[in-house]
Amino acid sequence: MPTESPTITPKSKQLTQLSKPWNVIIYDDPVNLMEYVTKVIMRIFGYPKSQASSMMLEVHNLGRSIVWSGEKERAELYVQQLHEAQLTAGMEQSDK
Repeated sequence: MPTESPTITPKSKQLTQLSKPWNVIIYDDPVNLMEYVTKVIMRIFGYPKSQASSMMLEVHNLGRSIVWSGEKERAELYVQQLHEAQLTAGMEQSDK
């Protein structure tokens, strides 16, 4: 007696497509010192000082820097941690 194999159909196209990553952005502000911003980036994201300094300089010179990209829930957590450290930060979905 042959057994039938189950047919699997996706519930929606969203399940079969990968979602775009979310970018965590630090914005320039007139309050925080550059060394403090560097230390916060190192503490929250675990980047080495050279990478954190480069991101801080991008914030200072260009007004913003994308400091992390990935899943939405983690991006929300990072933004919350940056706000707790008194940095101006936000998130946006990547166009890539």
